[in-house]
Amino acid sequence: MTGKDIWDAKTYLQFEDERLRPALDLIARIPHEAPKLVVDLGCGAGNALPVLAARFPTARVMGVDGSAAMLAKAAAAGFETAQADIGTWAPAAPVDVIFSNAALQWLDGHEALFPRLLECLAPGGVLAVQMPSMHAAPLRAVQDRIAREGPWAEVLQRVKSAPPILSPEAYYALLSPRVAKLEMWVTEYIHVLRGEDPVVRWAMGTSLRPFLDAMGAEGSKGFLAAYAAAMRAAYPPGPDGAVLLPFRRLFVLARK
Repeated sequence: MTGKDIWDAKTYLQFEDERLRPALDLIARIPHEAPKLVVDLGCGAGNALPVLAARFPTARVMGVDGSAAMLAKAAAAGFETAQADIGTWAPAAPVDVIFSNAALQWLDGHEALFPRLLECLAPGGVLAVQMPSMHAAPLRAVQDRIAREGPWAEVLQRVKSAPPILSPEAYYALLSPRVAKLEMWVTEYIHVLRGEDPVVRWAMGTSLRPFLDAMGAEGSKGFLAAYAAAMRAAYPPGPDGAVLLPFRRLFVLARK
């Protein structure tokens, strides 16, 4: 989601329905009646843009992302896009709704980032954010462990996936003095996945990308094999072959 294009849109969109579900839940609760400008910050392939346009039919809806490959998908659907590092992005004019679905967790420094985004809002504007809260789950934690322990450790010594997000209490303390209204909630989705090593395929679209890109296709084979074995143990298939992936997400709605 930064200026470096590490994303493979085709891999990411293998689980398009599951990845869109939290966005739908968040968009439905955005407390703004008639925004003029809505920005999807870290829009990825733009799969939330049609939903935002339907929710706010009179608004100008724009997607911002650092990945040219992802933005190509969004632009092909007819939406206005801008390529920018979402960690430093600033609008030319105040925005009525800044929406961000599963993007801001890639950035450090939320103590400065979130107040800065609030300053980008027009009076009465809304910051609507959803972020995975999965750092302690096997899906994420095992990636870091395998990266440190395998023969690829030297190549990966400076590679990191998304850092842990703050606690709900920390976001409340950070945001509540700065906004007129603040809502937060946590939802754990149970994704029913099928096929060969579906948890690995899920992670290859997002959190595994920094590791895989650093090693290349050939170099990452052993890493992926070790990760796949760990994921089969952590998330075993049921009697019907389905794998259940519990996925915890934090939602924030802050109205200026």
